[in-house]
Amino acid sequence: MAREDHLNDADRYRPGMGTAVVVGSGPNGLAGAIRLAQAGLAVTVVEAHEGPGGGTRTSELTLPGVLHDECAAFHPTGVASPFLASLRLDRHGLRWLWPEVDLAHPLDDGRAGIASRDLAASAASLGEDAERWRATFSPIVRRFDDLMDEVLQPVVHLPRHPVPYARFGARALLPATWAGARFRDAPARALFMGAAAHAFGRLDTPLTTSVGLLLAASAHAVGWPVAEGGTEAITRALVAELAELGGRVVTDLRADSLEQLHDLVGGRPDVVLLDTAPAGALRILGDHLPARVRRGLTRFRYGPAAFKVDLAVEGDIPWTNEACRRAGTVHLGGTAEQVAAVEKDTVRGRMPDQPFVLLGQQYLADPSRSSGSVNPVYAYAHVPHGYTGDATDAILGQVERFAPGFRDRVLAVSTRGPAKLEAYNANYVGGDISAGANTARQLLFRPRPALDPYWLGIDGVYLCSSATPPGGGVHGMCGFNAAERALRRLGVG
Repeated sequence: MAREDHLNDADRYRPGMGTAVVVGSGPNGLAGAIRLAQAGLAVTVVEAHEGPGGGTRTSELTLPGVLHDECAAFHPTGVASPFLASLRLDRHGLRWLWPEVDLAHPLDDGRAGIASRDLAASAASLGEDAERWRATFSPIVRRFDDLMDEVLQPVVHLPRHPVPYARFGARALLPATWAGARFRDAPARALFMGAAAHAFGRLDTPLTTSVGLLLAASAHAVGWPVAEGGTEAITRALVAELAELGGRVVTDLRADSLEQLHDLVGGRPDVVLLDTAPAGALRILGDHLPARVRRGLTRFRYGPAAFKVDLAVEGDIPWTNEACRRAGTVHLGGTAEQVAAVEKDTVRGRMPDQPFVLLGQQYLADPSRSSGSVNPVYAYAHVPHGYTGDATDAILGQVERFAPGFRDRVLAVSTRGPAKLEAYNANYVGGDISAGANTARQLLFRPRPALDPYWLGIDGVYLCSSATPPGGGVHGMCGFNAAERALRRLGVG
């Protein structure tokens, strides 16, 4: 049975107001809902899950009292998002916490590349590449806020800050393998390639440098913080903000058709935002979609998958490299060349023996997630799309590779492969938590080539998920941008 959260009688739809329905209560759906509510529309958010949040939920997945982020964990784009910053979500209890070291990438020889908000200290840790690293990232860090204003929009737009955007764009066009090769020694090359690997795809193709530059620069400019108490704190804050504006969230209700959404608010809403994968938009809108839009969404490509492992660990991980013991995020993949090779394998559908693994030690910044001496450890590997095997041992092996004795400290394990991830969140098609392959074409024109990438060719209906610009991350800007397009067409400000 459908359930309404944070709803008072005064908040219900009132005849004469503009109305909006948002399908999906992830950060993009909630951000879009908030922007529409700010403009005076009566907003209803529909969520199929029993609670709001999408990928921004936190649960006790292993042992009682040990809190694990269900998907999203570290939030450089969240703390850098201009829209989220404008909401002052600290009023609703959201508090960002930072580890001492934001990112570490260990190597088999015991060394590691590290990145933190102290750019000078990070560069100094990279030995002979110190000056080159500083020269690469100092210009981006200096204009980081201006650059984020640009990159959190569709690639093709009229920039307010053309100089930093053009300089970044010229470098971003390169394959990550080319940009990484500029560094002379293994730690810097691996550190950069691990950041670029968040693209979830081949790293020898154009535009993959953009991901490495942005994520490494964000570590220096704003850090990779966590939300106190778990990522779900972001959801709670956004829902509270929406409620303050008169919006409502209806959970346990799967949206199956446009007509169903009309019935929900007693007539055709002025705006419909779909925080869904293109596959979900195709299912909900069906024959209402114009043929050209249907073709574009049908051709949308999904990328490699994640295989997620959550662990309850006694004490800390016994990393060989000391800096990793202070790092919130640790990338496990070996050298830059090894990372590029296994990412190519996953795209081609081959499961590597030593996959690229992203590991989170959120408890270092936020001890409230632990229970006594038992700490939550978050990890996922990049695996082929729709992978049906069990990557647990491969993931644990990658940790053991850089932290001998780790397995002896594991008390409990919870796993989710691609099928379970998609069952948990329908947007993760085939286990793709990025909501679409980050190919050069889709980095430029997602979800399809169009002047307005959000509009679905139906009056008032827009896509606002991570399948739209600017893509993945807990920044809410896909939802905000889609809502802005909708309001512009309505003539509402």
